[in-house]
Amino acid sequence: MNYSAEQINYFMHEALIEGRKALPACRPNPPVGCVLVRADRMIARGYTNSPGEHHAEAMALAQVDGDLEDVTAFVTLEPCSFLGRTPSCAKTLVDRKIGQVYVALIDPHPKNQGQGIAILKSAGADVTVGILKDEAEKDLNPYLIKES
Repeated sequence: MNYSAEQINYFMHEALIEGRKALPACRPNPPVGCVLVRADRMIARGYTNSPGEHHAEAMALAQVDGDLEDVTAFVTLEPCSFLGRTPSCAKTLVDRKIGQVYVALIDPHPKNQGQGIAILKSAGADVTVGILKDEAEKDLNPYLIKES
């Protein structure tokens, strides 16, 4: 789907609002938000839940049935590429055949650092990174794991 810059910013802003709902229950995980959009309409919203429970993407995906080739995900942090207490969000988006993903920030976590983006792109998803990056950094930086 081709969205205007105004629409892209609007939907990412909505994802940022979702992420803010995650605190404080999500800690030590970052407060990530996600919205799913089909034909210019938000069809699902999600945010990071308590550790071991749904990440933002999984919470949103649980609200929609079937394959999602015609759906765009707006996510405030790169979908995780690795299995932890929960499955990889990037692989789950691929399994659901998500067609397009907009991401605010690359996850600096040593296990991620662009690998979630690579999983999505290698599966054929159209991925754009850097949407409302400055606003996302303000929300997420205190909670991100970085290499030392």
